[in-house]
Amino acid sequence: MDQKSTKQFSQGIIFIILLSISNIYSQVDTIWIKTFGTSGGDYYDEGTSVQQTMDDGYIITGSTEHYSPFNTDLWLIKTNASGDTLWTKIFGGSGYDYGYAVQQTTDGGYILTGVTNSFGAHDYDVWLIKTNASGDTLWTKTFGKGDYEEGLSVQQTVDGGYIIVGYTQIPDAGFGDIWLIKTNASGDTLWAKTFGGYGNGYTGQQTKDGGYIISGFIKSSFNDASDFWLIKTDAAGDTLWTKTIGGSDDDFGYSVQQTTDEGYILAGTTYSFGSGYSDVWLVKTDALGDTLWTKTFGGNSYELGYSVQQTQDGGFVITGSIYAYTSSEDVWLIKTDSSGNEIWSKAFDIGRDEQGNSVKQTKDDGYIITGYTFYYGTNDKDVLLIKTTPYVNQVEINTFNTPSEYNLAQNFPNPFNPKTTFKYSLPGPGQVTISIYSISGQIIESNTMNLNQGSYSYEFDGTRYSTGIYFYKFSTLSGFQAKRKMLLIK
Repeated sequence: MDQKSTKQFSQGIIFIILLSISNIYSQVDTIWIKTFGTSGGDYYDEGTSVQQTMDDGYIITGSTEHYSPFNTDLWLIKTNASGDTLWTKIFGGSGYDYGYAVQQTTDGGYILTGVTNSFGAHDYDVWLIKTNASGDTLWTKTFGKGDYEEGLSVQQTVDGGYIIVGYTQIPDAGFGDIWLIKTNASGDTLWAKTFGGYGNGYTGQQTKDGGYIISGFIKSSFNDASDFWLIKTDAAGDTLWTKTIGGSDDDFGYSVQQTTDEGYILAGTTYSFGSGYSDVWLVKTDALGDTLWTKTFGGNSYELGYSVQQTQDGGFVITGSIYAYTSSEDVWLIKTDSSGNEIWSKAFDIGRDEQGNSVKQTKDDGYIITGYTFYYGTNDKDVLLIKTTPYVNQVEINTFNTPSEYNLAQNFPNPFNPKTTFKYSLPGPGQVTISIYSISGQIIESNTMNLNQGSYSYEFDGTRYSTGIYFYKFSTLSGFQAKRKMLLIK
């Protein structure tokens, strides 16, 4: 064997050895799961929208039969950062009232939209509710045309008013028109637009140019298959362009967001593509709505996608439900890179049927999900709230000398810009928490993990943070703690 071949052979052996002593761990763990409702009865409670609030807690809206079976009310729930209830508010009358979307407003209060059968001038009207920071009603508005209307999405606009996306339809027709309503800060209508063709609108938001983007679905005729429908308007709600995206079977676009490149990301459910009965469908477009790529996620059963958000790293997170892993329906969380390639996915199975309706990335780079959990044999459904850790990508170094004590090493490089790595070890299996603090003591990143005995490395990315001193802390459920200092210089 010549010298060159010998060197290549040796490098290959070294590479194989490195693979044999190191395992890559990529995970997102559940920090806590909360349910809201009454188990053991015939009550239907569901969470449809969630957002982290200014105080690091969470606001959830949805519906409840908790206080009156078969009489549905809009439900607003405020929790602290640990998911414990601070207060709840019930909005409704003697009829069917339901909440679909909530957002904290710039004054610290909340704006909600949904549908009311108890109030308004018609059978079912769009309902808009403004509250203060304690959830007390400041004003309510209803919007109707004599048909059947629901508000499914609401957002505060840059002028302090609100934009509502929903639909209006003739009773019993099954499908109607997308309805876009613009109000002032007091909820009074400035204008309303309809977009027709056997369709429904699900979500919308104001875009960077002051216009609006709407997602939903459309049919060419009542008996045709439905397609994703993407509508772009100007600031007055007048159509700039529309796009239909779909195949030969039904496809439903439930969620849209403008991305940092001024294009759009859509998520929903496809029956036309993928590998099963239905799959989660992710579609990325450019600023004109032309498709750049599409991705499906699912197995041989059926999976549903309901909510998408672009994440801090430029990728995307989706929630919905999956049947593929167990015999029950589970909440499904999918994380992708910026090209829509799956990085990881996690099913949350708490022994019942669960569904994720809304997901947001939280300030610690973890995720908050709301939806429902359904109890077998009781016809009882509760609001579900799940908080996860951030995604952890780290290396466990399985050396021949396994650690016999806890240890936290100094990070390297130090000072650093923008990334640094530190190692830690534990002598036995247990729950550990890695926390990053600013010099003022504020936690800016925290990960809780269940790990085996071993040595691990952790990478901290300071891209989003300013020059200064930071601390990293290694603590265990058994009581061990260690902390070190590091310096970020930009």
